[in-house]
Amino acid sequence: MKLHIQNGRLIDPANGIDAVRDLFIDGGVIAAIGTAPAGFNAERVIDATGLVVAPGLVDLSARLREPGYEFKATLESEMLAAMQGGVTSLVCPPDTDPVLDEPGLVEMLKHRARNLHQAHVHPLGALTVGLKGVALTEMAELTEAGCIGFSQAEVPIEDTNVLLRALQYANTFGYTVWLRPQDAHIGAGGIAHAGPLASRLGLSGVPVMAETIALHTIFELVRATGARVHLCRLSSAAGLELVRAAKKEGLPVTCDVGVHHLHMTDADIGFFDSNARLTPPLRAQRDRDAIRAGLLDGTVDAVCSDHTPVDDDEKLLPFGEASPGATGLELLLSLMLKWADDQHDPAALSRALAKVSIDAARVAGLPAGDLAVGNAADVVLFDPNARWLVNGAALASQGKHTPFLGYELAGQVRATIVAGRVAFER
Repeated sequence: MKLHIQNGRLIDPANGIDAVRDLFIDGGVIAAIGTAPAGFNAERVIDATGLVVAPGLVDLSARLREPGYEFKATLESEMLAAMQGGVTSLVCPPDTDPVLDEPGLVEMLKHRARNLHQAHVHPLGALTVGLKGVALTEMAELTEAGCIGFSQAEVPIEDTNVLLRALQYANTFGYTVWLRPQDAHIGAGGIAHAGPLASRLGLSGVPVMAETIALHTIFELVRATGARVHLCRLSSAAGLELVRAAKKEGLPVTCDVGVHHLHMTDADIGFFDSNARLTPPLRAQRDRDAIRAGLLDGTVDAVCSDHTPVDDDEKLLPFGEASPGATGLELLLSLMLKWADDQHDPAALSRALAKVSIDAARVAGLPAGDLAVGNAADVVLFDPNARWLVNGAALASQGKHTPFLGYELAGQVRATIVAGRVAFER
């Protein structure tokens, strides 16, 4: 379809554009910006007056719960949530049931996603068979099946020799290993940030050193192997300082943070609100402030939704018994706009969009997050001033739980375009 999006504020951080420009789409790709190409006759014109026209969002961590956890969410519900959130490309971790450790499972997931004609789904393959931390998976076969990298999800490898071999193998073939830094023993079983608040509430703690010890190990292995590692969902000021030093040293590492950690602290647990039970846990205010500063100085490469839908049976429980996780696909854009608004800087909006579009795409090695002519037409149109109330019943995701329930946020998606097709419209 030939689309003409007119009168919108086009923001494309990858190409330094922030101006009122028309956008022309033809054959699923960006045909032109500003002036229509010769002979272009639009089949549909979309008036984007008052709206921001931006690259579709790229989410580096979204659990779709298929296969195996359809009682928590289905591919259909979560893909609709992605569309309503303006997310056109997403990376899903391998901790499904069965684990994504065989090519057939990856191919099935990608086939199911393609048939829905919505967001592009990019799976991470399991780094070890069954995520058990013993035998390495057939990374070459999983890559051929469509995996863009390899991960242990939330299961740390206890045997450092196994992780060393995994990084050596990954480096040989140019694969990226995605690791959430957490020590296998320190803080195991903890449910909140180890600090004064957890002590007062009587909650078992996860100390910051569970993250920093793991980071020290990872960096030593990266120095030895040269492997490219992406660090998932950093949560602490000390962890970010280590990443900052590693980058300065020239190590091939990148990192992201979960959008919840950009705004909240352990104080938001309140009176044992199980919606604030997350992994990694919400940490102290100094940690949150360090994350926000890390976005500004480039230490943090991207922000993800850490979308983890949890059903009522596992969430409406006492804090210590509830399953960790929160829905985030539909909140990612608005929470990034909230961060941008807090900066009181006109350039902050473009910077915020970059962290969930082109910067995230570069981390994942995806051809996305960029509205250059000739690129795939994955576009989101949103009203930056429209305010909406976070209400679980109104969320498309089957997971209705988030610590932001009851919050009024700015930024509502009006349309999501995937490969030149209007996949969602409000």
